[in-house]
Amino acid sequence: MAVPKRKTSPSRRNMRRSHHALGANSYVEDKETGELKRPHHIDLKTGMYKGRQVITPKED
Repeated sequence: MAVPKRKTSPSRRNMRRSHHALGANSYVEDKETGELKRPHHIDLKTGMYKGRQVITPKED
């Protein structure tokens, strides 16, 4: 079994983890309503996805 000969320094450890950060969420403007929504997600207010009715609209 491979065992490290030296302790990994904090700098090297943190450089390895530099890609683990979460990016900001992306939003696109809905063509019909003009509101921001996540791409490839159903609009819960209208129930539309890709121009067709997928679910019944949510009632408030």
